[in-house]
Amino acid sequence: MSQISVLDLLKEASPLTFAVLLLLLVFSVVSWAIIFSKWNSFRQARNANSGFLRGFRDANGLEAAVAVGKRFRQAPLTGVLVFGFEELDRQLRMRGKVANKAAVERSLQLGIGEEVARLERHMSWLATTASVSPFIGLFGTVLGIISSFNALGHAGSASLRAVAPGMSEALVATAAGLAAAIPAAIFYNYFGYVIREMGARMEDFSLEFMNLTERHFEE
Repeated sequence: MSQISVLDLLKEASPLTFAVLLLLLVFSVVSWAIIFSKWNSFRQARNANSGFLRGFRDANGLEAAVAVGKRFRQAPLTGVLVFGFEELDRQLRMRGKVANKAAVERSLQLGIGEEVARLERHMSWLATTASVSPFIGLFGTVLGIISSFNALGHAGSASLRAVAPGMSEALVATAAGLAAAIPAAIFYNYFGYVIREMGARMEDFSLEFMNLTERHFEE
């Protein structure tokens, strides 16, 4: 029964209200696509990070560590490793030794920033959906209320039949706005926690990389 009523309301909705609902539908569909994509990519990144760390800690030197990174290309830690190793290789080719450890540390920080930026890609859409969708739904609500008062004025009497269609449109717009915003807000906060956790893991890994570098090039 409720599904039929909603469909009837959509069929009788004004063009402007229908446009509001269509816009909210676009926000919701894109948000869910991003949610599923992020969920899958974060799961793969976590698994790859775990495998990479096990291999890195068992590696006997930098060359072995780089070989481990090639097996776990999806791991954000691999991206950090590449930045650090490229700086080491640059110094070895130019000076024959690691003469500037601070440059290696800065390269690792650049790698962390690059990986965090990659993890945060499309997160702004979830934030926008969570913050904007309720207001778009509120706009549809206002349109429904205006329609109700307009119908009331034409009817000339305060009957439920006159105001019910417009108020129903208002409630549907409000519900659609919340339906788009709530999942986007929940997963934006959850994914933000995951990104912060991975960022902390990358910071810890940069210390492990510097320790391995010092052992490998210890004179």
